[in-house]
Amino acid sequence: MKYLMWLLNAAIFFVLFAFALNNQDSVTLNLFFGASWQAPLVLVILVALVLGVFLGVLVMLPLWLRAKRSRRRAASAAAATTTALCVCTSTCSRAPTSAARTATGHSTPWRWTF
Repeated sequence: MKYLMWLLNAAIFFVLFAFALNNQDSVTLNLFFGASWQAPLVLVILVALVLGVFLGVLVMLPLWLRAKRSRRRAASAAAATTTALCVCTSTCSRAPTSAARTATGHSTPWRWTF
């Protein structure tokens, strides 16, 4: 599997390298206010890709932070409810019998553990 992934990565690299070699022609990018930028086509495409990734991350960042905060709150709420659970002893109706306690190797009264 490792060799297959290496082969796939090599194929992708060679395809992109061939694309870059075939698109070395200079292009003029006309910007606002009469400004223009002249660069190889591959560089223009690379800059557009990097700007697109950057803008995508920038737009998604608030959503990721909000989801992370929500997960943190849910985890702390779950931890708070876990500590508030019943601590059963042998007098509780949900506690296992003394035979079950000795079968599991516990000699102390049974308790919920998390």
